[in-house]
Amino acid sequence: MPVAVGPYGQSQPSCFDRVKMGFVMGCAVGMAAGALFGPFSCLRIGMRGRELMGGIGKTMMQSGGTFGPFMAIGMGIRC
Repeated sequence: MPVAVGPYGQSQPSCFDRVKMGFVMGCAVGMAAGALFGPFSCLRIGMRGRELMGGIGKTMMQSGGTFGPFMAIGMGIRC
């Protein structure tokens, strides 16, 4: 199927570019969710100070790393 060209010679992003964009968006959304829900879970188990910051960062990285591949797969299916 030919790639559509816009009025200024612009072409649509490739499928790989869309998958990359989905992964980055998924990581951003997952990290934001981890930043929202991480403090509640860390405070509930009694973390304070440096341990609290490490726990929040760990939660952000875990949720971003989990949601990123799912968004990448979803964008890959849409190609």
